[in-house]
Amino acid sequence: MRLHRLDITAFGPFGASQSVDFDDLSAAGLFLLHGPTGAGKTSVLDAVCYALYGSVPGARQGGGQGMSLRSDHAAVGTRTEVRIELTVAGRRLEITRQPPWERPKLRGKGTTVDKAQTWLREYDAATRAWKDLSRSHQEIGEEVTQLLGMSREQFCQVVLLPQGDFARFLRADAEARGKLLGRLFDTRRFAEVEKRLAERRRATETQVREGDATLLADAHRMQQAAGDAMELPELAPGEPGLAEAVLGAAAVARGTARELLTIADCRLAAAESARAAAGHHLTDTRELDRLQRRFAEAWERAARLAERADAHRAAQERMERARKAEAVAPALELRDAADEEHRRAADAEAHARAPLPRALTDAGATGLAAAARRAAEELGGLESARRAERRLAELVDERAGLDRQERADDEVRQEAETWLADWESTRTGLQGRVDSAQEAATRAEQLAVQRDPARRRLEAARQRDRLTDDTEEARRRALASAEDAVEARAHWLDLKEQRLHGIAAELAAHLTDGTPCAVCGATEHPAPARKSAGHVDRDVEERALAAYQAADERRARAERHLGTVREALAAATAEAGDAPTARLAEEAEELEAAYARARAAASGLHPAQEELRRAEGEREQRVAAQ
Repeated sequence: MRLHRLDITAFGPFGASQSVDFDDLSAAGLFLLHGPTGAGKTSVLDAVCYALYGSVPGARQGGGQGMSLRSDHAAVGTRTEVRIELTVAGRRLEITRQPPWERPKLRGKGTTVDKAQTWLREYDAATRAWKDLSRSHQEIGEEVTQLLGMSREQFCQVVLLPQGDFARFLRADAEARGKLLGRLFDTRRFAEVEKRLAERRRATETQVREGDATLLADAHRMQQAAGDAMELPELAPGEPGLAEAVLGAAAVARGTARELLTIADCRLAAAESARAAAGHHLTDTRELDRLQRRFAEAWERAARLAERADAHRAAQERMERARKAEAVAPALELRDAADEEHRRAADAEAHARAPLPRALTDAGATGLAAAARRAAEELGGLESARRAERRLAELVDERAGLDRQERADDEVRQEAETWLADWESTRTGLQGRVDSAQEAATRAEQLAVQRDPARRRLEAARQRDRLTDDTEEARRRALASAEDAVEARAHWLDLKEQRLHGIAAELAAHLTDGTPCAVCGATEHPAPARKSAGHVDRDVEERALAAYQAADERRARAERHLGTVREALAAATAEAGDAPTARLAEEAEELEAAYARARAAASGLHPAQEELRRAEGEREQRVAAQ
């Protein structure tokens, strides 16, 4: 702020108009107001304060709506007025104030009171003219307070040193000057603030050391896990740069771990690919081994068949002879006829032997010899017929056995041919079951690898949803606590402002006759200020300050809690992504169902392999039987 000009009319001891050109006075840098007591030195400063704030410092304000500011030496028709021209915040302003004025009535007798008037104008450098801004007391007061950054009480304490205290200040020692300055400028709150800041600094240093110790402990555990990938700084808890160094080392370790994880993933993928290739190679090798064993068994069966070829040919020759034996059927008839003839011959022989002595006697030796020859011939024919009969019976029995064996062999051959005709489809179906079960087993292994990540994502998504609600609730609590802190601070500032307005009453409570006033230095106190209704004292202000500090602490705790919840939410979101929880749950359920189906299908691998081996063994038996 820089003052340019001050015009005073009928103000204080000045009955007429007076002007003070501060530009001329401050041309050399400093200037001095001096004169005898009552010359108006303090009134010049009062006029500056009145022009800016509409009131004068401390007890000099009086209680008559500003009418005590009027000079007792002024003419009846001259109105009290103060006009100041100044530059503040880069703006050149002019403030004119007229306090309430009790003047004679223009008509009739008696007096009337004109209301206080205030004008605010600003100099426009472009047009080189003054521009009216406001005529409202409240607006002008708020504008000046905002531009200067000080209330009237603060302006009076900081800018205008109270009368009588300057000499005391010059004569006092260092300690007394400090006490005097503290009383003049009310530095107790600054001392309290300094004390509070020192306590907070010590508490913060303790928290920092504890946090650094915890951080170092975590860092040592990370170093044990990371090994040579992490190097910790040689700093003690509380030393500056420890957290940044640990975070940098952790970042390096995290980057190294990520690189190792990527390498491990690549190795795992390569191993899985190699395992899959090895599995396919193993399947192909097993199939080749099975075919080779079948080939070797086929060669063995072919060798056995070649060894049994002679027996087969002998059987075929026997079968052929049996077929040829069918030609001896007429011999059976001859046998029957020969039997009949034999019986007749036997009867005839018996009949002939009965009368033999007499015949022999009658025929003589010649007849008997002829009969004997005929009988011998007949007996020789009968013996040949009997041998032929016995051979024929043997051939008939042998043919019947060969027919039975042929029918049995035909049945076995037909059954083998029927079963072997469906072998390819049977083997294809069984091999398909084996392949399906192997694919299901492979699929089950792949799904088993995918289950844990899916479960973790689902759990992270559910935690993300819970933390989203917790974050919103924490945000509302933090906002409410911040609003409460703002309201508590506003209430404390209001009470402080009220106390500052009524500080004269507190100062007047310590006044005694004969003791100099701490503000003006006067030893007489004819009209000390009295406490008004609703006066705010120090205890009320301190309770409001304590309430504000408690509300601010609650706000800080709520904000810390909000930060913690947000960090947890960020971690859960990073794990789960932006996918909805319902969709992740469906994917996890589908994955579990697919894994269960694959496990169920894979459980049939061993039975299918056993059934295929049994079918191959049965085929080999049937081929051998064929």
